Amino acid sequence: MTDVIRQVTVRGRVQGVGFRAFVEFQAIKLDLEGWVRNRRDGSVEALLAGPEAAVAAMIELCRQGPSASHVAALADEPASADALNLRRAGERFSTLPTL
Repeated sequence: MTDVIRQVTVRGRVQGVGFRAFVEFQAIKLDLEGWVRNRRDGSVEALLAGPEAAVAAMIELCRQGPSASHVAALADEPASADALNLRRAGERFSTLPTL
């Protein structure tokens, strides 16, 4: 059962530095559901769903990012379960194409 669903947008030096792979790896490690993708404006967007403590831990990891990144800002807001439908069939966590 999913306790919370949050949508996170991260800005700064977050593309071309392995940020999406970092998010996917950490989310899977925390047993979260959701997805991550680059946005054309240079940000990275992620949908994180799961137990509140695990989602909060993942958001904190997004604030840090991988070592080559620099997070300038992070927006975090509630999201609906419908947004989980963007995942690829059969995957708990997906890396989606750029939007």
